[in-house]
Amino acid sequence: MIKKISMTILALFLLLPSWSMAGSFGNDDPSGVPGQWYVGSTPSYVAPSKQPILFVHGLNSSSNTWWNENNMYDTAYQNGYETAFIDLYPTKNMWDNGALLAQKIREIYNYYGEKVVVVAHSKGGIDTQSALVHYGAFPYVSRVITLSTPHHGSQLADLAYSSWAGWLAGILGSKNDATYSLQTGYMAYFRSETDQHVNVNKNPIYTFGGTKWGSFGSSLYWGGLYLRPYGSNDGAVTVNSSRLPYATELRVGDWNHFTIKEGSSTFSLFRDYLNETNINSTGSKTLSKEQSSSLNTEASWFVRGGETNGKKVEKVMVEAGAESVTFDWVSDSSSSQMALKDPSGKMTSSFHVKKDDSEYFKGAYHHTITIQKPASGEWTLESHPSSPEKYLMVVSFDSLLNDSVEVNIVQDEIILNKKDKKVDLIHDMTLEYYKNGKLKEHNVKSKNGSLKLPKLGEGVYNITVDLDGKKNKNKFNRTIIKTIYVDSTGKVFAQ
Repeated sequence: MIKKISMTILALFLLLPSWSMAGSFGNDDPSGVPGQWYVGSTPSYVAPSKQPILFVHGLNSSSNTWWNENNMYDTAYQNGYETAFIDLYPTKNMWDNGALLAQKIREIYNYYGEKVVVVAHSKGGIDTQSALVHYGAFPYVSRVITLSTPHHGSQLADLAYSSWAGWLAGILGSKNDATYSLQTGYMAYFRSETDQHVNVNKNPIYTFGGTKWGSFGSSLYWGGLYLRPYGSNDGAVTVNSSRLPYATELRVGDWNHFTIKEGSSTFSLFRDYLNETNINSTGSKTLSKEQSSSLNTEASWFVRGGETNGKKVEKVMVEAGAESVTFDWVSDSSSSQMALKDPSGKMTSSFHVKKDDSEYFKGAYHHTITIQKPASGEWTLESHPSSPEKYLMVVSFDSLLNDSVEVNIVQDEIILNKKDKKVDLIHDMTLEYYKNGKLKEHNVKSKNGSLKLPKLGEGVYNITVDLDGKKNKNKFNRTIIKTIYVDSTGKVFAQ
């Protein structure tokens, strides 16, 4: 028996024979109404120790992510667990979703007459923690299991709000309250508000992280390349971001951001933490951040973006000694004809084209090519679209030079730091300021490698640093993107 629950009605939605797959419900249902929640079929026998599971979806998603092309619901049913699923706002921040979720958790608690275990994917884990800590839902939940939750934000959200990519993300609908709140600077602020809160340890948290990107050319593969300088990741979230210092890390495995939420991937690994009598709420805490997962070689990309009504040419310098370079042309058009020319003039057009189905640039098309042991010098990327095109070009480098420079935040000053004295730089540092996700002021320029934050008030500051440099007479190009958050008192939060 499947039921759809609202605040005012308890309606019978679908009857399934006992032999049917539990995950078959909802396939024809227009799911995604914020605040609506569902109750899954009740197994023939539910042990008293088995608490109900509430599944919470992530960014730009809905409740059916747990049963459409996913056997998580069916796996829980076959293992004898009662289940509930909820739709939150797919594009709102953790405050709006936290308030809504807290209200609905109380309803679900009253329905079952006992506490529930929350299993949350991606941003759903942040929304859940907001509901428990800031909106008082902790008495109705026994524990939380997060699957690749960006507890410290994502550098892909930083990119979506950068000066080069922000407008493309806006056209695709990716600039919203949710993405805004997942910028690393804003999440540093959220952590400061949450991690010292009196309610933060009321519910034990268990975490999972992934290390697989997906197939070449896919959105998760591209995301994995972009996040690689920050350590192991699943194409959308780094392992380090999936961790909390007071949580217990259950497993880091070779899942990507989509497969980590599949029942056949992770259910058996957290099943023992679902039962009331088998849980150890004071289990070992998460591992400290590993050096291998904290590379943070920020100067690893060259980024450009814009709009064209015809042929568009972008150039980038590739230094000697680079192991590989990946060119990814992200656009709102699948009709682009791409060509890449190396320093000798040799052309290639063997790009891999795939539509983006991820959280930050969903609906865009990736045109991707990787060159191993690239020749040093100027490379040229050309696009020949059949109609006006909006694009973002991200060139990812696997090179020792990536460690040469970094951006440091010292109080209210952003400082470009050369870690290699042999590097000469010409730089252009641009700051864009966002208040509640809206651009307020831009093109504040740096002086002598530093930028003093103007007194713009509370909001997210997105810093883009474009570098032209030389090392041992070899020219190179790089772009560094960071975000910070300034609160109403002027305090700066950054990661």
